[in-house]
Amino acid sequence: MSTPRWVASFRAPLVNPGEQIRLAEPRGFDAETLRQVVRVAGAGSRLRVRLTNRYSEQDLTIGAARIAFAKAGPEIVAETDTVLRFDGAEQVRIPAGADLISDPVELSVAAGDELALSLYLPEPTGFAAFAHLPAQPGWITPGDRTGDATWSEADETGSRFFLTGIDVLTEADAPVLVAFGDSWFEGVGSTPGANRRSVDVLNEKLPKGWVVNQGIGGNRLLTDEVGEHGLSRFERDVLAVPGVAGVWANFGINDLIVGGTTPAEQLIAGYVELARLAHAAGLPIYADTIGPFAGVIYPDLSVAEGVRVRREVNEWLRGTDIFDAVFDIAAAVQDSETGDFIRAEFDSGDGLHLNDDGHRAMAGAVDIALLTAHR
Repeated sequence: MSTPRWVASFRAPLVNPGEQIRLAEPRGFDAETLRQVVRVAGAGSRLRVRLTNRYSEQDLTIGAARIAFAKAGPEIVAETDTVLRFDGAEQVRIPAGADLISDPVELSVAAGDELALSLYLPEPTGFAAFAHLPAQPGWITPGDRTGDATWSEADETGSRFFLTGIDVLTEADAPVLVAFGDSWFEGVGSTPGANRRSVDVLNEKLPKGWVVNQGIGGNRLLTDEVGEHGLSRFERDVLAVPGVAGVWANFGINDLIVGGTTPAEQLIAGYVELARLAHAAGLPIYADTIGPFAGVIYPDLSVAEGVRVRREVNEWLRGTDIFDAVFDIAAAVQDSETGDFIRAEFDSGDGLHLNDDGHRAMAGAVDIALLTAHR
């Protein structure tokens, strides 16, 4: 029998609320309960929860925290409701800029289970570190309602706050693949709450282990804007993930269209450095070609030049051997005439992001045999 070990079963990379966010507004909490539903990717006999106060200049008070199996909306399965403790205490202060891991919880979970984390925030938090486009709703209500199985009144939010991960204790051989990238991983364009992101689809196909999602909508490989850039956050969001055995990278669109167009040679140099970081840590790394975006409806983006550079970088990606494999997700979802637009049946409606069928096609472009051969 294998020795039990902690491995990541859910991840949520959060961003600094002080940054400019295009599609969501940061917020804070005061004497409110926040209930957030997450889907774990892998099974374990126990779990622990990771919280952060990473970007704040003030301490964060957690007045109460509980975890349970989720039902519909903010409702939980009452008999599974479990108190979270931190070094034995039910209340805790997280210092400004710090992270925190809960004590282990005796709650067995299976792959695909949905859990509801309830946090009571009794004092003003200031703007909270958050995932702005997680494709998973949460709920907010006044007072300490952490122990209530149902909420008669609650405001829904499309963002995720404070929660950065859930680890599980497992004896299984469970290599973790980290999906590291942008909105095409985070799931923008997929049906909220339905778990139809490309990462979710790939999890249905893996014969061993699972994928955790470290995608940030708007994230770039080379430049900070929405979240630290990919090369900067690699150590925290890939290397520090318990059980990490490989990296699946999807970057490039935001480097090409947000705030101007990164020259091809600079973006290629970034890919080379990304591969170097992974291989230096002994990890295989798999890269995606850059998806199409010529039909994007947002007027303040550098589309024409971005399209030209995308073609050049994709040609390089298809021919390079610096990665353990390159998956041509662009070819799987782009139109057949120019290759610059998302195919109509895969377009979420904004010309930039994939719908549910598009996310499934993206996952279908991943060669499972190549993934398993290197893990």
